[in-house]
Amino acid sequence: MATYLYRLGRSCFRRRRAVLAVWIAVLIAVGGVAGAFAGKTSTEFKVPGTEAQATLDKITGTFPEQGHGSARVVFAAPAAGGATAPGAGEAVKEAVGRIAAVPGVAAVPDPYATGAVSPDGRIVIALVSFDHKLADVTDQQREAVKAAAEPARAAGLDVAFGGDAYQEMAQVEGGSESIGLLVAGVVLVVTLGSLVAAGLPLLTALIGVAVAMAGLLALTGPFEIITTAPVLALMVGLAVGIDYALFILFRHRRHLHEGLEPEEAAARATATAGSAVVFAGLTVVVALAGLAVAGVPFLTVMGLAASGAVVIAVLIAITLLPALLGFAGRSLDRLPVWKPALAATDGRTTMGERWARFVVRRPLPVLLVGLAGLGALAVPAAGLELGLPGAGSQASSTDARKAYDLVSEGFGPGFNAPLVVVVDTHGSPHPEQAVQGVAAELQGLKGVQTLLPPAVDQAGGTALVTVIPKTGPDHADTKALVNEIRDQRPALEASTGAEIAVTGTTAANIDVSTKLGQALPPFLAVIVGIAVVLLAIAFRSVLVPLKAVAGFLLSITASLGAVVAVYQWGWLDGIIDVPKVGPVVSFVPILLIGVLFGLAMDYELFLVSGMKEQHVHGATPREAVVGGVRNGARVVTAAALIMVAVFGAFVFGHDPIVQPIGFALAIGVLVDAFVVRMALVPAAMALFGKAAWWFPARLEKVVPRVDMEGEQLMAELDARPAEREPAGV
Repeated sequence: MATYLYRLGRSCFRRRRAVLAVWIAVLIAVGGVAGAFAGKTSTEFKVPGTEAQATLDKITGTFPEQGHGSARVVFAAPAAGGATAPGAGEAVKEAVGRIAAVPGVAAVPDPYATGAVSPDGRIVIALVSFDHKLADVTDQQREAVKAAAEPARAAGLDVAFGGDAYQEMAQVEGGSESIGLLVAGVVLVVTLGSLVAAGLPLLTALIGVAVAMAGLLALTGPFEIITTAPVLALMVGLAVGIDYALFILFRHRRHLHEGLEPEEAAARATATAGSAVVFAGLTVVVALAGLAVAGVPFLTVMGLAASGAVVIAVLIAITLLPALLGFAGRSLDRLPVWKPALAATDGRTTMGERWARFVVRRPLPVLLVGLAGLGALAVPAAGLELGLPGAGSQASSTDARKAYDLVSEGFGPGFNAPLVVVVDTHGSPHPEQAVQGVAAELQGLKGVQTLLPPAVDQAGGTALVTVIPKTGPDHADTKALVNEIRDQRPALEASTGAEIAVTGTTAANIDVSTKLGQALPPFLAVIVGIAVVLLAIAFRSVLVPLKAVAGFLLSITASLGAVVAVYQWGWLDGIIDVPKVGPVVSFVPILLIGVLFGLAMDYELFLVSGMKEQHVHGATPREAVVGGVRNGARVVTAAALIMVAVFGAFVFGHDPIVQPIGFALAIGVLVDAFVVRMALVPAAMALFGKAAWWFPARLEKVVPRVDMEGEQLMAELDARPAEREPAGV
């Protein structure tokens, strides 16, 4: 691998204008396709095969409105009885009539006739049904519905819009990525010392992300892509794009200070650091693509989208960056800000080396203290609860959240979590009595507040019984009620002769969360297996892969513990503006495992490969650890800080999906880089001694040698006259 990348780096350096032109052409072409064919992203977290989704798909032919977009228009008066007063009532009816006349609106029942008025007469709900699917509801229709409610506003009523049609889409709020890039720029300047050097990783990362995002948007035309997929691709693409370029640039710069010509320095950096980048990128791609193991389509799309961004980041790092290094030549250190210590060339002792010597002198205490700290942070993870965000998880300033809160206030939280029980009476001799019998049994369940009148299709022999729970959609008691109804199904079917199934948005979300929770163990087992195999190939060691996996599991549990403490328990609520404390977004844990696995392996590869390089050249086990940390500490620290900045910037938005993902990844990277890789790994390697590099003879014969450190290449290059100039370029 190193030999091939050496040739590639040299070729891109020499043909820099052609390489730059190709990437610009790719960006323009993909951007043009995106502009021509980009479609809409989806807000629906569907999982085919679950009871709720299968039932919903089955009944949409009989009850087509179940598959159509819907909305809630909530009218609220300042005082009790205000919404039923003559003037207010007439204004609401006029608004309802205007909403019904909006093109695309199928029906808006009179809320006063259907009894959709709160017991105190202050709040009224108008249920809006569209005549097409949610994905086809346009922004113009949403705005038209809002405008049609003007008579109610003029009468002094507050009006809020909720339901599926007004569910906020996951998105990057203005400034989030800019803040991350700003912090990343500062870290790069501090690490590299000059504005020119610091600007190259930012430039290549932005080009890579632009290509990836344009490509993803182009796919929204023919394919259904969940709204969170572009956000995740942006997060991961920015983070790894900057980091991968930094790893290669840092090695290139070191070679320059050793006296190599810029072309040779770029080629060798691409061969050595580039090999680690390719290997690290492969682990990230495999982990993200492995999300398909969960069997959840929208999660598979998210993983593939982020994988695509990583592939492009790797390609940019090993082709475009060497080309840009060709343009920079010896001007890489122009516009200096300060001169960082380069231990490999100037003999100064760096902070990384001092830390490494501290760790290897006291490996056991460092190991025990680190484990105790991570164990304490991981404790809340034992109480992890999963759920999907709804209107109640939106920021309090949004229309959807205002409508949600008003409905809860006026009718009870269960009106935001209706369950639809489908009663198929084909096998019953008395269909009407069967529906009534099911309804009576459901009304008697402890968690049920009330039932709405059944919707019956006489010709099809199917009835829909809407069950209103006593608790909201993300409450554990609502999930328990769904399970109880399903547990009671055999008895109900035996007594009535009807078949029963539970569906609706709330039940579908519960089913998705359950399926994702069940997918965690097998997915984690796959990831662990991949890690052991890849690291065994990379380092030809038994203990190094096992240690790496143990560290990864520590990082995951610690990060999940922090997520539970903040988003489920409400800690730090005054510092982090959590829209609503409650269950953790159901796909955050599995997403965290996939993304953090790849990123954790990055740091493992860059640090431990340095240790192996020192060991191969005859250093004692502890000196090898010191040497590896000395050469890798600065770049790993910078890379981790950049990732924390990019991910952490998304924490300060208000999207209920994006925010916990950003927080989980930021905490995971912070813990993994600074506690696991920079403390526990050196301590464990010092305790292992020579045993760290033991590899069975039988495996030596069958495991391929990838030469990630470039030992064979360097031996060939060192055997020929080197192109060198005096140090200090």
